[in-house]
Amino acid sequence: MSERVVIAGASGFIGHYLAEHYRASGSTVLLVGRDGADARWDDRPALLRAVTGADVLINLAGKSVDCRYGDANRAEIFRSRLATARALREAVAVSDAPPPVWFNASTATIYRHAEDRPMTESAGELGSGFSVNVARAWEAEFFDGELPGTRRVALRMAIVLGDGSALVPLIRLARFGLGGPQLDGRWFATTARRNAGTFHEFRARGGRQRFSWVHIRDVLGAIEFLRARPELDGPVNIAAPGPVDNRTMMSTLRGVLGVPVGLPAPRWMLEVGSAAIRTETELVLKSRWVVPERLLAAGYTFAYPTLEPALRDIVAERELLHPRGSR
Repeated sequence: MSERVVIAGASGFIGHYLAEHYRASGSTVLLVGRDGADARWDDRPALLRAVTGADVLINLAGKSVDCRYGDANRAEIFRSRLATARALREAVAVSDAPPPVWFNASTATIYRHAEDRPMTESAGELGSGFSVNVARAWEAEFFDGELPGTRRVALRMAIVLGDGSALVPLIRLARFGLGGPQLDGRWFATTARRNAGTFHEFRARGGRQRFSWVHIRDVLGAIEFLRARPELDGPVNIAAPGPVDNRTMMSTLRGVLGVPVGLPAPRWMLEVGSAAIRTETELVLKSRWVVPERLLAAGYTFAYPTLEPALRDIVAERELLHPRGSR
């Protein structure tokens, strides 16, 4: 009898990758979501049926943070994470055969802007502002209440690299000659953005904000590793042990693509561009310096511990090196 894997919020590239892997390995995969899913969020009996007897529950649900942080989007970013985690927790709590382990997405953004030292699970300092508040509330909702039959692990994921990730627009920028570092600088702040915690304060200079990342294969690898170790629960950093800074990230990407020159993008250009494409500069300017202390201590071996091989695999294997039709 095949194992049953329940994946909630599988519409993104991480969920799609995990679902395809587990199906290919012979598992029965049930999806929780909206249209076309095996169980909808507003159908409590279907949620209970989905989690009952499952071997593992993986929740990735939540509105993408790649948007402008206006009032409506901020509210939906919160609601989409808290309501889905709550719905799953309530279903697991009343199940007579709950999943033995539940992995819930979280984010390495929960830590403060760090240029001085890496953030670990044991010694990392949580930050402040809108994005951090979302992460704190998400984990609090996930870990709320007693679930004696289910081990809970919060996956504090760094930037996940893969086909469909934030890497794709960076590749496009590099091909157009704009693959230099993203440079922080001074910018005006409105009272509304300060009050909402969405204004990015100028700190890192010269493109030296840290860039913590993880290959999508190691997201899967870490989940499988953690599944086999019942002593590990709580927050776990899902990040490669070889973080770099933004300048190094962009130069490494240019090297992989064979693009010799990349113009830098100063803060004013990033602010104008992010407003045009409806995103936020925090996503590239916050210094995320996160290392996987718990995974390494438990003996996990990363498939991609350093950046260049990870980029080469994604670019070459997923045919992102050349635009479609150019070969």
